[in-house]
Amino acid sequence: MKLYQNEISSATSRVRIALALKGLTAEALPVTILGEDAESRQARYRSVNPQGLVPALLTDSGVLLTQSLAIVEYLDEIQPEPPLLPDTAEDRALARSIALAITAEIHALLPPRIGLHLRATFQADADAVSAWDRHWVGEGMAAVETMIAGRRQGALAVGDRPSIADIFLFPQAISARRLGFDLTQWPNIAEIVARLEAIPAFHENAPAPRK
Repeated sequence: MKLYQNEISSATSRVRIALALKGLTAEALPVTILGEDAESRQARYRSVNPQGLVPALLTDSGVLLTQSLAIVEYLDEIQPEPPLLPDTAEDRALARSIALAITAEIHALLPPRIGLHLRATFQADADAVSAWDRHWVGEGMAAVETMIAGRRQGALAVGDRPSIADIFLFPQAISARRLGFDLTQWPNIAEIVARLEAIPAFHENAPAPRK
């Protein structure tokens, strides 16, 4: 397998964590994502992934997969152990709900292309873009905290075994911390992240800081 990726990308981090948990490997194909001239914005990479986003996974059979949630669930299907979804239908739905709350409602508003559009269309400066990011991260993480608190019955987001909920929560929480958020304002998230940081698959594949 080959993984089109960028180390600062929290979406890439999700897939790298899943690969590590599964004991799978993929050749890393770096793609730059920052700035107007980023490789992700160029026709060459758009021919790989029309959305111009990372990650994208080229399977051993030559099929290209996009969107981190789809890729993580694909990995769960081709390598069933350890499972990345909980045992019951209700808990599987909750884990997916948490993952989607992060990828579709928080992260979707934060990629570099959003900042570029805010600057080009609304003349937003760096402080305004940062304020935009902090607003959506703060609002979104507060909602995820409530989602977890209402149903939590184990050490992690959904039960005691790492699931797609944790795989999506961890990189977003690390990014939130780098934006200046104190995770302790979300006590369940803070406790879960502390536990996940002790698991090599998570802390070794956290998103890298922006330089």
